[in-house]
Amino acid sequence: MSHDPQWIHTAIRKIEADFQRSADTHLIKLDIPALEGIDIYLKDESTHPTGSLKHRLARSLFLFALCNGWISKDTPVIESSSGSTAVSEAYFARLLGLPFIAVVPRKTARKKIEQIEFYGGRAHFVDSPSEIYEESRRLAKELNGHYMDQFTYAERATDWRGNNNIANSIFDQMKLEEHPIPSWVVMSPGTGGTSATIGRYIRYQMHTTRLCVVDPENSVFHQYYQTRDPSLTGDCGSRIEGIGRPRVEPSFIPDVVDEMRTIPDAASIATVHWLEKLLGRKAGASTGTNLYGVLLLACEMKARGENGSIVTLLCDSGERYLDTYFNTEWVESNIGDISSYLTQLEQFEQTGKLS
Repeated sequence: MSHDPQWIHTAIRKIEADFQRSADTHLIKLDIPALEGIDIYLKDESTHPTGSLKHRLARSLFLFALCNGWISKDTPVIESSSGSTAVSEAYFARLLGLPFIAVVPRKTARKKIEQIEFYGGRAHFVDSPSEIYEESRRLAKELNGHYMDQFTYAERATDWRGNNNIANSIFDQMKLEEHPIPSWVVMSPGTGGTSATIGRYIRYQMHTTRLCVVDPENSVFHQYYQTRDPSLTGDCGSRIEGIGRPRVEPSFIPDVVDEMRTIPDAASIATVHWLEKLLGRKAGASTGTNLYGVLLLACEMKARGENGSIVTLLCDSGERYLDTYFNTEWVESNIGDISSYLTQLEQFEQTGKLS
């Protein structure tokens, strides 16, 4: 691949200028009277230009690839994704004038496909989530392009020591809160890159905060955390888009995680419907996975008489999922009955207990 230093300098400047035009995302404090003394915060990543947490990752991956000499002028960029990373990468590819192809499972939310196409990208469909990796490599070879490979490079493309990464941002925004050092940060793994960044940052800054990673059903991350068997694979993909994987991804670093839990998919969906009543707007299902994990931890803290704060992420907007997680018929057919969890969450508002 031939390299034009001036083009690379211009590309990096464009990405950095885009960052300079962006404000940090909001940290939202939830009002839950039943949890007096325990404060819960959502870092709203849906306000990025491309609408999700993956905007941070895409920016880091492009800078990483540019500085490594993997991308030059006119290089086709290929990525394997369940949607959100591909949307964000399509945005940066358009910014640099590069062709972009997203290799995505056929069941990916239609709204995400439309957003990839809006930014000038193209969706290349596969039938099984497990096919996205090899098909991405094949396309990159065929087109003489670059396979971005978020699942390998997510944990190393981001500077975990600072540089306004997401952990750095969370702790800066918490400084004036009643409990400025969170008892817990809760995160769900897609690539595993964000949990790696948060876990490393917590240790580097010598905080007492613990990291809880919450996994959806049909994902192997939790089992890998327990067994450390990297050969684990699943038979099907996660029903919670953006998180959970059918194989152990290279970017998932279990040793920076203090605790893992598997959250039932029905609980994740019920939680985002419950959250809508608190916020007045919709969030994606991965936010439900995160928040249900937070509520479990908060109830346990309350039972032990502890005070403190817990932070998690609002990963993306629910507007992307009007045909799925916010469609009653789809939920009944694909997730099942969520009414018991909705009842549980309503009772939780009064008692501060999930049971």
